[in-house]
Amino acid sequence: MRWVRPLVLLAFAAFFFAPLWSLLDFSTKDFLTGGRTGDHWRALVENQEVRDAIVTSLELAVLTVALMLVLLLPTMIWVRLRVPQASRLVEFLCLLPLTVPPLVIVVGINGVYSWVNYFLGGSALTLTFVYVVLVLPFAYRALDASLSSIDVTTLAEAARSLGAGWLTVIARVVAPNVVSGVLSAAFISVALVLGEFTFSSLMHFDTLPVRIVLLGKGDIGASMAASLATLLLTALLLVALSLLDRRRSTRAE
Repeated sequence: MRWVRPLVLLAFAAFFFAPLWSLLDFSTKDFLTGGRTGDHWRALVENQEVRDAIVTSLELAVLTVALMLVLLLPTMIWVRLRVPQASRLVEFLCLLPLTVPPLVIVVGINGVYSWVNYFLGGSALTLTFVYVVLVLPFAYRALDASLSSIDVTTLAEAARSLGAGWLTVIARVVAPNVVSGVLSAAFISVALVLGEFTFSSLMHFDTLPVRIVLLGKGDIGASMAASLATLLLTALLLVALSLLDRRRSTRAE
């Protein structure tokens, strides 16, 4: 059965890389001469609106990860230490966005966003609040699995017995032991933000997925190039976070 593993790996490689190769082939094809051209990629790089959309999406990814961790991680640690009976309620609230269709959330949140735009302006970065709600179910599962793998109560009691305050317990004792869960939540959040289209489109914000769709209406080759570039950019970010986690684990050993 030694041939089964290579065969399975080959099948998965074909499943994942065949669409990427098709995107590259389409985005570099010159349909007039039948040869190869880099005009679509050049147009993508020279397009100021695309560059602005890339910057906006990356800023949204960073802000979403930061706000999600600031809100969710201390809350989950505090619930486990002080009010464990509320863990079911927190879980229900975090998983609730999975049960509500995105279109319904957009319709319901438009009224709230009129106040958000009034106080914070109409910047696309205000989408951070919506994206935090969207990533809550996935980030909660990642952090919950990581917290369940350690004895949070014992760590907290040991730190408290040595005179540490609750902020020190959360930030310097428990949080460093759940870095793998934090990075997993960050992986999911970055991937979701860079690929989310429904909210940004219906709320009329110009993010990278929205710009790719608009490109497809005028230059399909540039749209394919932008789609491939987005996939590669997301993959590079996830690999960088993975290497960071691996380096941290190596130092810990």
